Amino acid sequence: MDIGSEAGGLASLIAPILRPLASGLEFFGVGVILAGVGIATIVYVRDLLSASGHDAYDRYRANLGRGILLGLEILIGADIIATIISPLTWESVGLLGLIVLIRTFLSFSLEAEIEGQWPWSRNTHPRSENR
Repeated sequence: MDIGSEAGGLASLIAPILRPLASGLEFFGVGVILAGVGIATIVYVRDLLSASGHDAYDRYRANLGRGILLGLEILIGADIIATIISPLTWESVGLLGLIVLIRTFLSFSLEAEIEGQWPWSRNTHPRSENR
């Protein structure tokens, strides 16, 4: 069942432009994750060799989480663009919803792990600085 038949004309006009953009965003999102892992590892090794080596692991986990979180946000944007230019069916919309739900849950979990507290308790507890 096609739910986007009236928008098909517009989608066919912009699809040649947006398809490479969505693919580019996917590669960029993966690149951000890989760069985040690389940078976090370099900072971790530097921290291990410095005087503040005892906090190196906590900072490493936080920096890894930040890189993954940023990459996930970019990948969600790429998925939305890819779904917009594909034929809209209930299956494709449901699949996008499921992907966004899973990635949002991962982002939420990573952010809670990085911050060390639930988002709704940020105003009641002072944030500990791990940077």
